[in-house]
Amino acid sequence: MLSELVTNAVQVPVPPDRQVGVRIVQSGSGRLRLEVSDAGEGKPEVRRPGEDETCGRGLLLVEALADHWGVRQRVGGIGKTVWAELSAASDASSSPEDASG
Repeated sequence: MLSELVTNAVQVPVPPDRQVGVRIVQSGSGRLRLEVSDAGEGKPEVRRPGEDETCGRGLLLVEALADHWGVRQRVGGIGKTVWAELSAASDASSSPEDASG
């Protein structure tokens, strides 16, 4: 999800002196929040690309994987932050060793 959000942010046309910001926060309640900020205008929206289109599925993936996601205007009014939240709780009954075979 983070890769999709960052990819969207770097593809937004912005002045060359602006940066993309990434923030990852894990709450005490086991929630993980990903935030990607950019100085671009507009609000990203989920697209429904055709079978032959090679782009436009990033937010579909975020929508499918995240428990919640959204967009908010950045403080100061320049740009936006796209965020996604998911449960960071791990399944204690499985471990990396179990996955190998």
